[in-house]
Amino acid sequence: MILGMHPYLVLNGNGQEAIQFYQNALDAKVLSLKTFGDMPERPDAPLSSEAKDRVLNAHLKVGSTDIMLSDTFPGTPYQLGSQVTLAITISHTEKAKEVFGKLQEGGQVNMPLQKTFWSPLYGQVTDKFGITWQVSTQSADSES
Repeated sequence: MILGMHPYLVLNGNGQEAIQFYQNALDAKVLSLKTFGDMPERPDAPLSSEAKDRVLNAHLKVGSTDIMLSDTFPGTPYQLGSQVTLAITISHTEKAKEVFGKLQEGGQVNMPLQKTFWSPLYGQVTDKFGITWQVSTQSADSES
């Protein structure tokens, strides 16, 4: 079952500034904020000081609307026009696989579905219309 969907803003290193701006301009409430520095450490891939302060994921509430926000990882290509994606949260992995599979028909997989430290199954896909979707799962009801 699809649990919800909301806009996801992608910024190029100025996510912290954007959060402060939206707090002021839109009376946004910050429900959560994680930086790349909050991720579990990987000795084989240490983070640069520039990466540590970038926003990995922020959850803002503007009125009754949820807005998600993150920065790109340093060195990741950033293209104007790709700043807004749609994040969809799905209850179980089997449904996530189904939705992801349908969205990728005629499109392009940007990040295959995989287990992450925040989701049992997460991936990114750009559909045939050029819309980028972030598919996230809440429950691991099957092997991913």
